[in-house]
Amino acid sequence: MTKSILLDTDVLVDFSRGHVKAVAFINDNSDRIILSAIVVAELFAGVKGGAEQGTLEEFVSLFRVVPVNAEIAKSGGLYKSKFGTSHGVGLADAILAAAVEAENAELKTLNTKHYPMLKGLSPAYKK
Repeated sequence: MTKSILLDTDVLVDFSRGHVKAVAFINDNSDRIILSAIVVAELFAGVKGGAEQGTLEEFVSLFRVVPVNAEIAKSGGLYKSKFGTSHGVGLADAILAAAVEAENAELKTLNTKHYPMLKGLSPAYKK
């Protein structure tokens, strides 16, 4: 079975801006894509409201959203504790990495350095 792909916020922001490589990546992998509740929160934090919010709600509804449960929260907290100071990993990225592992998914991001806990990580595409 092919692994699901959990997208980081940066890839989705590129997609929303019409970045050709992001659009192609999402279109080519749409049946495998899942989102983390953390990514959904980050996306809505950047919404101006009105029509933009409605469009984002429609887009998010196309994908399964992985909730942050106690297991993911614990693992994310431990990643933040381990890598926060040494690698500058923020809590949102630590929780996202924990969600990737809990789902046995692949993370696709442009910020591979934010995820030292995930071995063999490659960028979603080259800009």
